[in-house]
Amino acid sequence: MPLSPPVARQPLHTRRVVCQGFFREDGLWDIEGHITDEKSYEHANEWRGPLVPGEFVHDMKIRLTLDDKLTIVDVEAVTDKSPYRMCGDIAPQFRKLIGLRIGGGFHREVRARLGGVHGCTHLTELIGGVATAAFQTMSEEINASNNQQPFQLDGCHALRTDGDAVKTFYPTWYRAKENEA
Repeated sequence: MPLSPPVARQPLHTRRVVCQGFFREDGLWDIEGHITDEKSYEHANEWRGPLVPGEFVHDMKIRLTLDDKLTIVDVEAVTDKSPYRMCGDIAPQFRKLIGLRIGGGFHREVRARLGGVHGCTHLTELIGGVATAAFQTMSEEINASNNQQPFQLDGCHALRTDGDAVKTFYPTWYRAKENEA
């Protein structure tokens, strides 16, 4: 179902975020994120000169390499396009994520290591999407490797443990509502 028809408007800015997950031949996982920003009008940039419509203001990528326990074993970040010459200088700091495990408290720890002047707003935001893509990529592996409740249950409305989806697809973990018992 589409959104309702909008009021007449002019497009000004487009952000695209793409996250992809890969299983590597060495048994590790690569999860990559790519973010771009572009304007629909020409605008000045002191470093790069005028940026024409459709030219990227931001073009940045990050790759997290993970083990089977969602621990980051390597990080690579690059800034191909940015509004300021020094933006790409911060990319090596993202290696501070090595050793961090994606799970509870992950976003808080990312902000502690790379928040504010210690990181890049765009790459740091992109890590959230990459972390979610890691779960989407590795969910079967994660759930098969232990005898615990699948991590995604009770993570959203559809996958609540007293709901129909869990009753149908994860019956072991279904918990009847009190009035059903």
